[in-house]
Amino acid sequence: MPTLYKVTFLNAGKIYELYARKIASGTLWGFTEISELVFDLHEGVVVDPTEERLRDEFGTTRVLHLPMQSIVRIEEVERKGQSAIRDAATGEKVVTPFPFPAKPR
Repeated sequence: MPTLYKVTFLNAGKIYELYARKIASGTLWGFTEISELVFDLHEGVVVDPTEERLRDEFGTTRVLHLPMQSIVRIEEVERKGQSAIRDAATGEKVVTPFPFPAKPR
């Protein structure tokens, strides 16, 4: 079974938790290379809006170059958990509200 990593990093005041297959010291000094990002594949209805948001933001990314000081933790894990975006100050998950249709006038 291929190695799987959980990468936790700080980005724009939020803490991101992503899963990847490859981690390496970057060729750019001071950066860590994160590649082969892993996302849940859901057909049809979106079950997890956070996963969808992360896939929209990083889905076409070949290699993510993160500054070493932005990385909070890298863990080698046995299986993928839920990806998340958390508020850096409180640690609470940032939940994107489901859009409701506008009320008729």
